[in-house]
This record gives sequence, structure tokens and C-alpha cells, in this order.
Amino acid sequence: MKSQHDDTTHKHWEKREEKNWKQFQFNQPYSKGLTRLNDQVLAKTNFDPATLWQWGTMQAMAVIDILKSVEKHFGQEGQQIINKSLTRVGYDIGRQVTEGTTIPKEMTNAEWTSFYATVINRIAYASLETARIRDEKDADFHIDWCPHQDHYQAMDCRVQRYFVQGMIDAAMDFVKSQGREDIWDVAFRTTIPSGEETCFFQIQHGDPEQARKWAEYTEFIEKKALEIAKKENN
Repeated sequence: MKSQHDDTTHKHWEKREEKNWKQFQFNQPYSKGLTRLNDQVLAKTNFDPATLWQWGTMQAMAVIDILKSVEKHFGQEGQQIINKSLTRVGYDIGRQVTEGTTIPKEMTNAEWTSFYATVINRIAYASLETARIRDEKDADFHIDWCPHQDHYQAMDCRVQRYFVQGMIDAAMDFVKSQGREDIWDVAFRTTIPSGEETCFFQIQHGDPEQARKWAEYTEFIEKKALEIAKKENN
């Protein structure tokens, strides 16, 4: 069966079918290093870019090990230190992506939110994604391939939740700066490390009077992780 990812005429992050995708403004995060990689390394040397996946996996596994070690030795206080650090990094990614951009008047909030998620998924997370906008209050996406899927355990994905929390916060601040008041909830339905074929996420228009689902479930996972760390210590 032919997949949308089989088309090698463009980079995986360059194309979406919606007409307003071409109007979506964003910046490449860490642009200085990216420019050097493209112009001086990939264009002029025999560097194998696939090794970046191995290097990135090493960094990811290190973060997971640090988090688990801190939870074992310092409990909730240590966990929150790591949480806040990763959230700050995620916020900075969102800031870089949106800085100096504007939301076109003809672009709906659902479109902008879905397009922003695509940049995060396909560029910041280097994943293959299938995205869909169902209506003005509902969008979703499948992560068809994630760089971490062959080495992460199910609980390890919580590290990404901290990054994403910062990215969500940055997006909300940016949207407000554009004069648009809108709140969206993100919730996952399936994950590859848990044995599913894809990681499936829903993005829905949120109720400002209720806690965001993403942050709420993060708290649940944090408590579970501390329970695991306590049992291992005993």
C-alpha cells in the first residue's frame, strides 16, 4: 500500500495538503547550527547524517537515565527540577519556531494549531506524521515513525511530555500575542512503545475553566514514576 511518506520529491516536513499550509509562517529551531550542517557539512563532506540519529538517541537515553536516577535519590523534588528544565527547553523551541511570525487573518485557529503541531512533530521531533483537521474544534495526528520507538519503554515517553508542555505554553503565549484567545487540549490515545502501530494524538478545543488534559495526565504519570522509583529503592 502506497504511503504519503513514499514521495521523495520533497522533504518530509515541507508538505501538507491544506491550501493554507503554504501561508503558515515558522522558523527552523537552532537555525545557526542547521545552516552550518547544510552548507558546510552535508554539502561539502562525506558525513553520514544517519549518525545524527544515533547521537540523538544517546542524548535521549541519557536524559531518561538522569530523570530516573534523580527520582530515586531525590523523589518529587528532583523530579520537578528535571521537569521544569525540560519544559523550559520545550518553551524555547516554541519561541524559536514562532518568533517574528504572524498568523494570517484567513487562517483558522484549528489550522494554525495543527500546522504548529506538524512543525513540532516533523522537525523538532524528527518524526513522520500524518495530520488531519476534522473541523474547527477537532484535529488529530498519527506519529507513523518516531526516532525513539525502538529503544524507549512506554514510561520513557513522559520525558517528551515535559518538552511538549513547554511547546504548548509557548504556542498559547504566541496566539495571545496575536490577539487570538483560544485554548486547545492535547491527549494521546495510542503509543508505539505500548505496542500500537502509531502514536495517535487528538487536539481538541479546550475549556478554559478546566485543567488541560496534557498537564493533568502528566501529573498522573509523575506519581506513577515516583511509586516505581520508591519500590526499586526498597
